[in-house]
Amino acid sequence: MGITNTTSPLTMNATLSPRTPKRRPSTRRPRAYSQSLESHDAALYTIRNFLKGRTCYDAFPVSFRLIVLDTKLNVKKALQCLLLNGVVSAPLWNSERSKFAGMLTVLDIIHLIQYYYDNLNYEAAAADVETFRLESLRDIERSLGVATPPMLKDLPSSTLYEAAKVLIQTHARRLPLLDYDSETGQEVIVSVLTQYRLLKFISINCTREIQQLHLSLRKLKIGTYVSRNIPPEASDACNPYWPIATANMNTPVFDVVHMFSERAISAVPIIDDDGVVVNLYETVDVITLVRLGAYQALDLTISEALNQRSPDFPGVVICTAGDSLGTLLQLIKKRRVHRLVVVEGEEEERKGGKKGRLLGIITLSDVVRYVVGEVGIGEAMESVEELPSTADCRTSMLEVPPL
Repeated sequence: MGITNTTSPLTMNATLSPRTPKRRPSTRRPRAYSQSLESHDAALYTIRNFLKGRTCYDAFPVSFRLIVLDTKLNVKKALQCLLLNGVVSAPLWNSERSKFAGMLTVLDIIHLIQYYYDNLNYEAAAADVETFRLESLRDIERSLGVATPPMLKDLPSSTLYEAAKVLIQTHARRLPLLDYDSETGQEVIVSVLTQYRLLKFISINCTREIQQLHLSLRKLKIGTYVSRNIPPEASDACNPYWPIATANMNTPVFDVVHMFSERAISAVPIIDDDGVVVNLYETVDVITLVRLGAYQALDLTISEALNQRSPDFPGVVICTAGDSLGTLLQLIKKRRVHRLVVVEGEEEERKGGKKGRLLGIITLSDVVRYVVGEVGIGEAMESVEELPSTADCRTSMLEVPPL
C-alpha cells in the first residue's frame, strides 16, 4: 500500500524538489479483494474446462421422457399434451418428410393468442383453434412481424461447452439434440438440452468451484437492472423501471400478453404502488387460461387471473444484488428455477430505499452467458468496487408465497 503519512521524510523530499514527481495514490487492490477475484476466475476457468471435456450425453438424466409433436397436429391437442405431461415445449417432426421441424414453445402459443385477440372474436378464435395446425405457426409470426425462431440443433456427442455456446449466440433457452440412424441415415431426435439442465449439471459436478464463486451479482453485473439512463427513443421511456417490463394487479392480462409477444420474454414482475414485488405473471399462467378455453379471460385483471392459478404454484424466487453467484447455482441444484427477481435488501433500505422494491431480473440465459460464455478470465468486472462485506455475500434468497 502507498505511504499516507504526510510527515514522512519521503513526502517532505518530494515537496522540496520540483524535479521529483509527486507520489500518486496507490491503485493496488486490497489483497483480500485480489485473492477473491483470483479464486473466482480460477473457478470459472475450471468449470469451462470441465464442460469442454463432457458431451451432451453426459448431461442426460438417468430416466427421462421425450415428447415429439407432429406438425400436422392441431394446436389445441398439442397444448393439452404438453400441459398434461408437465412440459412447456417439445420438438416438432414433419412426418411427410421424416425430418426435424423445429421446436414448439410457450412463446409460439403467446403469439397465436395475440393474433386471435387482435384479429378474431371469441367465437371465431375458439372455432379456429380446433383445426389450426402446428405447421402454420410460422405464418402467424410473420403476420405479427415478430422474429421467427432459428432452426437450432446439435449432435448429442458435441461437448457441453460447444452446445452452451450455441445457446448463448442464438439467445435460445433450449437446444434439440439430433443424431442419425446408422442404417437409414434419417434424423433421430434424441433429447433436448435446456439451460436449466446445463446449469444443474454444473452445480452437481462442480461443487468446489461453485463455493469459490462468492462475488456478488451486483459486482458481476449478471442480469438486467433498472436504469436511470433511459434513451429518449425508447417506446416506454415513461416506465420508471426501464428496461424491465412490469405490471400491477389492475393490469389487464392481455396487456401482459402483448409484453410477452413483443419483447420475447416469459415473465413480468407484478409490483405495488411503491415498486415492491408482490408476484410474478408468467407465460404458463396464460397457457393455463387458454387450455381451459377461457379466451375471454384475457380481459381479466392480473389480480383476477391469479385467483385461477394452480394452488401448487411454487412461488416467486427473489434475491438481492448482494447475493453471490455461487449461492444462485446452489439454489439451482436444489430446485427448478427459471428466473430470479432482484429486489432491494437491507443494505439498500439503510440508504433510504424500500425493502422488496424491484431492482432487476436474472434469467438462466444471463447465468449461462456469464458462466460459460462472454466473460473472459480476468474480466469478471469492468470496474473496481469495494470488497463485498460478509453481509453482501450472505444467503438471503427466499420465496414470496403465492397470493
